[in-house]
Amino acid sequence: MSKPVHIRESGPRSDLAGGLIMVDLRALRSNYRALAKVVGRARVAGIVKADAYGLGIAQVVPALTAEGCDTFFVATADEGMATRRAAPDARIFVLNSLFSEDAAALFASQRLTPVLNGATDIALWERHCAKPGTDKSCAIQVDTGLNRLGLTVPQAIAYAADNALTRAIEPVLLMSHLACGDERDHPLNRKQLAAFNAVRAAFPGVAASLANSSGLLLGREFHLDLVRPGIAVYGGAPSSSVTMKTVVTAEARILQVRRAQAGDVVSYGATQVLERDSLIAIAAVGYADGLLRSSSGSGVPMRALRPGGFGAIRGQRVPILGRVTMDLTMFDVTDLGPDTVLPGNFIQLFGPDLPIDEAASAAGTIAYELLTGLSRRYTRFHVGIDEATGA
Repeated sequence: MSKPVHIRESGPRSDLAGGLIMVDLRALRSNYRALAKVVGRARVAGIVKADAYGLGIAQVVPALTAEGCDTFFVATADEGMATRRAAPDARIFVLNSLFSEDAAALFASQRLTPVLNGATDIALWERHCAKPGTDKSCAIQVDTGLNRLGLTVPQAIAYAADNALTRAIEPVLLMSHLACGDERDHPLNRKQLAAFNAVRAAFPGVAASLANSSGLLLGREFHLDLVRPGIAVYGGAPSSSVTMKTVVTAEARILQVRRAQAGDVVSYGATQVLERDSLIAIAAVGYADGLLRSSSGSGVPMRALRPGGFGAIRGQRVPILGRVTMDLTMFDVTDLGPDTVLPGNFIQLFGPDLPIDEAASAAGTIAYELLTGLSRRYTRFHVGIDEATGA
């Protein structure tokens, strides 16, 4: 007999919260396994920055560890320490540079591995590593075309020669990041790969990582030793041809359903003028909760689904009316019929009936922003806790 699937609740009491978030750790693990199958021999890291994309480091890290994940990436030292508590034996890389010698000492005390992004980082880590008995492990990031953090290709090659003589630090990972990995045929992908391979040749024996969620679908030559999928693990589509299992469902509570007449306006600015008699559901969600103002209704006829945001009730999509406000958003539920939608019901913002990538596109953004923007006003439920932790 299989173990029961436990549910753990966090945040405001569910009977008091205006919104609910369900995180399916079973689906998350399934997505991780699917990506691991794609890359074969390459290892698959867990990207848990921004509190595991807003879903909770304390819950997500054990779920990934249960699948054999032993390498994690975070953005800040605080995130690194939270990940260390959840994964005592993992390798944890911190992406956002060293700020001081005190920071270097903290990294060492917490067994966090710094990603060195430039000359200042390298100098700080070299000074720290000059102390006897210090773990000199680090990652070196190379900018191969994104123009974000990292050494330039010439700087990285020159530093490899210098460090080969001094052994001041011990790189355990060489990494870069694709600018256009989600565009399979973009010429910059091959250009970045070639540049990165040139740097790899200067660091013999050091593991290398280039591919993110979409990058790992570009082919085996992009996989190298370690891949770093983020959004795909959390249920976002890494490309238009691949669908991942839904991990996150976000819902908002309906506070009131009201009737309005053709010609009435809805929400601030009177930008939405109703073209028919309508039923309007007012939901307890707004931009303070992470429903972007750019999701606001566009003001075109309500009988057709149009650009702009929407929700889903019982599998049927219902458009947003007027501007999204701080705490409230109005939805047109006329087509569902009278007395179908009631106060206390919930409207899905994204989930099984409304894929997160579609909800993001309607708001003119990407799934990453929707996930990381979910506020703490939602009650969060993590499903499959026992399967994630073995408890």
